[in-house]
Amino acid sequence: MASRLQSVCVFCGSRTGVNPAFAETARAVGRTLAERGLRLVYGGGSVGLMGEIADGALEAGGEVIGIITTYLKDRELGHPGIARLEVVETMLERKDRMAQLSDAFLSLPGGIGTLDELFEMLTWTRLRIHRKPNGVLNVEGFYDPLLSFLFENQVQGGFIGEKGARNLLVDDTIEGILGQLDAAAAEADPVTAFPAS
Repeated sequence: MASRLQSVCVFCGSRTGVNPAFAETARAVGRTLAERGLRLVYGGGSVGLMGEIADGALEAGGEVIGIITTYLKDRELGHPGIARLEVVETMLERKDRMAQLSDAFLSLPGGIGTLDELFEMLTWTRLRIHRKPNGVLNVEGFYDPLLSFLFENQVQGGFIGEKGARNLLVDDTIEGILGQLDAAAAEADPVTAFPAS
């Protein structure tokens, strides 16, 4: 089946973290998306992993759309190199707009904001607000404790069904996770997909 992905939203940290592999991987993800002709949608930042992924995509000639809040833009954290930087008022509007513009979601290492975005999109899948696939690129085991909590504590504790837990796709390679997202997008029910704009 032909790919249904045209645009991938990436959630990641506004810091680079202590492991150099995080920044290297973020830049490689941006480059890979561009090489595949996939648009990058992200939080619009110029710093941390957000800056790395945008720079990687731009260096490879990719299309990048950033969505940033007024609060963050006023602190000059918006990426100056991207052609399309949309400014919204709230974090909720930011997530909503990013979801509208994307066919799939991919989380890289990050902090509380990244986790918030990851779980919001998973919740929207569970509530059938959209049927867009959600994936985690588990760079050097960064997400191992969280995945253990989800697949063991939450499922075994009876709060999440095994099928629901499997809504989160996981791989430790860029090619692997993009392949899973593409396959899942091709199988998604278009009737229940979040409306694109």
